[in-house]
Amino acid sequence: MRVLHLAGSPTSAFFDDLSRLYAQDCLDAVTDPHHEPHVAHVAHVAPDGRWRFPADLRAAAIAAAEPMSLPAALAHLAGLGVDVAVPQMFCPPGMTTYRALLDAAGIPHVGNTAAVMALGADKAKTRAVVAAAGVDVPAGEVLRRGDRPSRRPPVVVKPVDADNSAGVTLVRDAAGFAAALDEAFAHSARVLVEDYVELGREVRCGIVARGDELVALPLEEYAVDPVTHPVRGYADKLGRGADGALELRAKGAQSAWIVDPGDPVTAPVQAAARACHTALGCRDHSLFDFRIDPDGRPWFLEAGLYCSFAPRSVVATMAAAAGIGLGELFRSALEQAVAR
Repeated sequence: MRVLHLAGSPTSAFFDDLSRLYAQDCLDAVTDPHHEPHVAHVAHVAPDGRWRFPADLRAAAIAAAEPMSLPAALAHLAGLGVDVAVPQMFCPPGMTTYRALLDAAGIPHVGNTAAVMALGADKAKTRAVVAAAGVDVPAGEVLRRGDRPSRRPPVVVKPVDADNSAGVTLVRDAAGFAAALDEAFAHSARVLVEDYVELGREVRCGIVARGDELVALPLEEYAVDPVTHPVRGYADKLGRGADGALELRAKGAQSAWIVDPGDPVTAPVQAAARACHTALGCRDHSLFDFRIDPDGRPWFLEAGLYCSFAPRSVVATMAAAAGIGLGELFRSALEQAVAR
């Protein structure tokens, strides 16, 4: 099977770094000789929009590869005879336009469609869809610049279409609104203000489609505290190391852990995650964040509808806890995409 790993970003160096961080981890893992063999091809899209087909996603390999325009890259892709693609791009165009481009080129791809990814990237639309499906969602409102919030604190202010908790602020009194809105509007033209769900706990649930079955994976819980750390922020997820390289921060045992499957919160969260997956029209895999209030009731926060198949990625970690190895997870996703 000839597999294209599509990575990079046409929008920014940050998204390019993020994409390559996960995608190279995936390449290193799934080309392990202990896994099912396949031929891996790599395509990288740089922030200037040019394509390259390097040996891997390390800086030296990318620099050595010939830059191509989109028409030349599509012609090169046609010559490769790719059977299936694994999209590894996390910027908005990467999650939408470039997936649609694969469809237009006749290359089946793993994961959700461009339309579903666009829906999942819009927090306001996503919460409306899952609420209509019966999933509990905190009350909220969407603001544009100049609008005045009508929700009363405590509330969480967040950009409608930013990832990794960028621009997210907990507002405990009305005096904090101005700064929180400025921070959120720096990342988006629309801002979501939603009622703060008191802790509780914060968990994520992954769904993997195996044929017609939606397998709800073990939950991952994150370190939060009602007083000292009530809301997870950008610094909890990503950061830069001493060498300037992008690093994942939420992967240590002190930051995140797998929840015992017998925990009372597991069943209701898994049921809600299945409902979200179905309501949003997901395929192959999905990931959902929930806030658990002091009574044990889960509240939907947001969706993350991608899987990088890197060993450190959330869905892969959850699948491993369920006894599904990375090789099996990856191979199953490829086969489902090809079958479509």
